Amino acid sequence: MQEQIIEKATEMYLTLGFKSVTMDDIANEMGISKKTIYQHFSNKNDLVEVVTMQMFETISCGIDQICQPDKNAIEELFEIKDFVLHKLKDEKASPIFQLQKYFPKIYKNLHGKEYCKMQECVVNNLKKGVEAGLYRPEIDIEFICGIYYSCVHAIKDKAVFSNEKYNFRLLEELYLDYHLRAIVTQKGLAILEKLSQNQINHQSQ
Repeated sequence: MQEQIIEKATEMYLTLGFKSVTMDDIANEMGISKKTIYQHFSNKNDLVEVVTMQMFETISCGIDQICQPDKNAIEELFEIKDFVLHKLKDEKASPIFQLQKYFPKIYKNLHGKEYCKMQECVVNNLKKGVEAGLYRPEIDIEFICGIYYSCVHAIKDKAVFSNEKYNFRLLEELYLDYHLRAIVTQKGLAILEKLSQNQINHQSQ
């Protein structure tokens, strides 16, 4: 039952937001009593913490599986983007924003884990791209890693990028294109443009 509660809570939090979904909502959706949920989680804060940490572990493991030697660095980033967007349901309800505002301690813990994971992933990707001749050899890996992490969070600022003009998927796609075009070689650019065109063709189907 505990895993079923986590699964349903994760689905609802990502669709409707961490703040918006109550324990009553989860119980009603599952057809169980709220008391049953409290047998496994003492309060909503505990449930939110378990959900966010499990989400982080799921996404981290998925990224590790994507980062295989047979994939080139650019393909790797495209696959990671699609995987994360799928797991976060394109952040339709801005769950991370709600997490930051209403559950700051949980967000801070998640933020630290996320930074370490993203730094590891981006550094490895940059080195892999340079070695394969897809990224320019003179790039400053530490600097680009910092910029990448900062921008991934900056594009979620609704005061700058409004929901009316930019959905989360579009922002992620635009930023990935911006990031790669700044560092690719001619060889890398050819791969980037091919993947971008495939993405456009897929979305238009």
